[in-house]
Amino acid sequence: MGHDHHHDHHHHSHSNIKTAFFLNFGFTIIELIGGVLTNSMAIISDAIHDLGDSLSLGTAWFLQNKSEQKSNQTFTFGYRRFSLLGALINSLVLVAGSLFILSEAVPRLWNPEPAHAGGMLLLSLLGMAVNGAAVLRMKSGASMNEKVVSWHLLEDVLGWAAVFVVSVIMMFWDAAILDPLLSVLITLYILMNVLKNLKKTLFLFLDGVPEEMDTEQIEQSIRSIPDVEDTHHTHIWSLDGEQHVLSTHVVLNEDISKADMMKVKASIKEALEAYPLEHITIETECTTDDCSLTTLHH
Repeated sequence: MGHDHHHDHHHHSHSNIKTAFFLNFGFTIIELIGGVLTNSMAIISDAIHDLGDSLSLGTAWFLQNKSEQKSNQTFTFGYRRFSLLGALINSLVLVAGSLFILSEAVPRLWNPEPAHAGGMLLLSLLGMAVNGAAVLRMKSGASMNEKVVSWHLLEDVLGWAAVFVVSVIMMFWDAAILDPLLSVLITLYILMNVLKNLKKTLFLFLDGVPEEMDTEQIEQSIRSIPDVEDTHHTHIWSLDGEQHVLSTHVVLNEDISKADMMKVKASIKEALEAYPLEHITIETECTTDDCSLTTLHH
């Protein structure tokens, strides 16, 4: 027995990531040119990081699109899990990018270089506007892929906010050291959050039970239905961090009629409506000697 909860946000995921990709890639080119003209290593470093972002966004765009394809004989659950793969790749790229930024910023704490503050100010305003627009576009995203992409873009917004503050200060005081200092602090903050997302993504890859699903509570609600003697072999996993799958064995009273069995199935379906389940599989068993193994749990 299975049923689907249809959602209309998957095509929005594709559109959101596509928009973020073009915004990010276009601005990366502007950023590289601007970094050279202003002699700002912070901007050049951020441009290289943005280039990495663009590559991972392109990967996310492709994988998100792939994840929306219909199921077939090869991938019977469809391609939703490809979206999770995109989230994993993006997390790893962002971790690598953050480590690169730290390797560039930390040495500059001891050897800060002068840069064109006015040019940095203009680029920072443009950077906050472009990346801010992309963050707002991704804000409604619910998949792990979109959440990781959002961290890519949020890192850029915070980075440009730091460049803005530093450029304003540098226009009045000789305080070039603030640039790498802020870069280090922001990168560490973003890195911490990305590692949390990476942990969650790996957990889902290993078929861990999604945090909003309570296996014991679900089993208890099924057992409370009339004519249900027991339930076991309950397995819950996630396709993409958003849509989940459940399978379970339900032991029924051996005297149950076919009509009552259908009522039990309808009751189970109703009890599980509260959960974000994409697909449910229920195997019914009886309490006769032929089903003696059903007393074993997991």
